Amino acid sequence: MLSNLRAQSPAWLQAWFGEFVVLLQVLLILLAAFALRWLLRRLINRIARRYDLPIEITVSARRIAGFLLGFGTLLLVLERFGVSGGVLWTAFTGFAAVAAVAFFAAWSVLTNLFCALLLLITRPFRLYDHIELLESSDKPGLRGRVVDMNLIYVTLEERHPRGGESLLRVPNSLFFQRATRRWRGEPEVLPAAATDGEARSTPPAGGGASAISFP
Repeated sequence: MLSNLRAQSPAWLQAWFGEFVVLLQVLLILLAAFALRWLLRRLINRIARRYDLPIEITVSARRIAGFLLGFGTLLLVLERFGVSGGVLWTAFTGFAAVAAVAFFAAWSVLTNLFCALLLLITRPFRLYDHIELLESSDKPGLRGRVVDMNLIYVTLEERHPRGGESLLRVPNSLFFQRATRRWRGEPEVLPAAATDGEARSTPPAGGGASAISFP
């Protein structure tokens, strides 16, 4: 049918006949998408009124249906212009992966920013306080003196039992995942744990030999 119509069309129109057919197909796809969108909205509204659904569920259903319909329409339109579905799917999955990584990174930063605001409001500790983040009740946690607080992390100054100091940067979100201990003054320095070699070389009390008494 299209070949007969092309043969009967004027000579100046035959050169543009392929582009005209593609444009007509795109218009038909768009019209069908608009009609389907209208039917879906009416169907969602009818279901929401019949079952008395909350407005949040209705709006979410409309948005999800609109997104899926728009994405399918875009794929069909691009396919009419010669773009293969495999290329489109590869591009979409790559973009989705990059967007997911970017969202995760941005979410971590936003979480620390929000936790910094909460630390400023609740004030569980202040600058130059001695604090400790407890992992459990029987294990020592991250410990030090607060020397700096910014939007991303809190800097703790550590004093080691054998001498020396170091800085420990703790993300702000970690203070809302663990219990925080705060000292009113300066706490005592934890004793240095003996290494395995020192433990083996240190003789036990009583001269290193167990006394055996005979009756």
